[in-house]
Amino acid sequence: MEHGYGFYLDEYQRDVGAHVHSSITCPESGGYLSAHLPVFDLAAGSVAAFASAIDRSPLVDRTPWTLDPERIAASFSSDRLLRIGGQPVDAFSAYSGFFAARDGWVRTHGNYPHHRDRLLSILELGSSATKDDVVQRISAIDAIEVEQRAADAGAIAVRVRTENEWRLSEQYATARSAPLVSIRVRDTEGSPTHSPRLRVLDLTRVIAGPVATRALALLGADVLRLDPPGMPEIEWQHLDTGHGKRSALLDLKSEEGSARFRGLLDAADVLVTGYRPGALEALIGHELPAHLIHGRVSAWGWDGPWADRRGFDSIVQAASGISFLEGGDKPGALPAQALDHATGYFLAAAVVDALTLRRQDGLGRDVDVALARTGVRLLDAPGRTLQPGPARTPGPDVVVSHGEVTTARPALAEFDDYPRPAQKWGNDVAAWAR
Repeated sequence: MEHGYGFYLDEYQRDVGAHVHSSITCPESGGYLSAHLPVFDLAAGSVAAFASAIDRSPLVDRTPWTLDPERIAASFSSDRLLRIGGQPVDAFSAYSGFFAARDGWVRTHGNYPHHRDRLLSILELGSSATKDDVVQRISAIDAIEVEQRAADAGAIAVRVRTENEWRLSEQYATARSAPLVSIRVRDTEGSPTHSPRLRVLDLTRVIAGPVATRALALLGADVLRLDPPGMPEIEWQHLDTGHGKRSALLDLKSEEGSARFRGLLDAADVLVTGYRPGALEALIGHELPAHLIHGRVSAWGWDGPWADRRGFDSIVQAASGISFLEGGDKPGALPAQALDHATGYFLAAAVVDALTLRRQDGLGRDVDVALARTGVRLLDAPGRTLQPGPARTPGPDVVVSHGEVTTARPALAEFDDYPRPAQKWGNDVAAWAR
């Protein structure tokens, strides 16, 4: 059994109910996340969805939610507001960006060392290659060839497409036919569960998944993030999305790590993963507990020709025509990684709803979201403009400092801050809090 979240933008506004006071159409929202596409509407709609799910849930104390445009815009632009020792961060490495190919443009992603190494490998460059080397090499190759090499090798690069090209593709048809969010009951038996404190296992990286689990931590969940040893997280990303969580290292491929993970999983309420289809099953080698809510986030979804491909927000923007819409003759980008953040809030909303449903029937559920689905909804939404207005910058009241780190406050204005700032990555014990 499966039901999809069909509500979006206007539908969200009907669904949020009397306790949610939306500012989506307020004059005060003008200028935030300014773009050709209605980015602010997407951002506010996703946060409204999360607030609405809280209202429907008996698991969380309810409150009248105020959707403050400035707080929402700041949360979605958190990487640009982040300061470490007073200094901004550079969100992309030299190996990530737009590169002119022989017949068009390519967008690459090489922030993580293993992604950088795979990218250099498909370009037949050594590990010491510079950005100039990458520029020169890509300029001699057709864009579609770079994309196909990347897909074959597990690297991350796509040909930058126009919106029309994307709409004619099979992958677009797959993304458009899928619900924005799906909640599916697993074919397992369970019993109603009433945990004293919500327990969430977070096996995600980068933005969308961590935003979802950060939102659940905001509601008081015990969120334990697990990462494999030997694959360090990028420091600023953890400081930006690790609020309210604990972070531990666990090797799921080892006998000891697998056994410990099983114990954590059996006691968890929610598991959030960012694996491609089949990867989790291959890793853990057993079925999920019957009661578990499994939130899954991917770039392209679980069907279609690109289901097995890797991707991030910037890659989805490039492949789906968004980059040309926002850039013109040369590709550009949205004013924030809005597909990531919005998808994260949609996932958090659906997890809360799945927990509410489980309280009634005891059944575990799979909750699926994908960046490409969110991108399709943005492309299909009303409210495009040929001439975006000047960008409006959030003021100083939307950030909070803890030591040397300054980050954006939560998107929901009723929360002045997260339960605690991000702690050192990988420094906690892989166990539930008592």
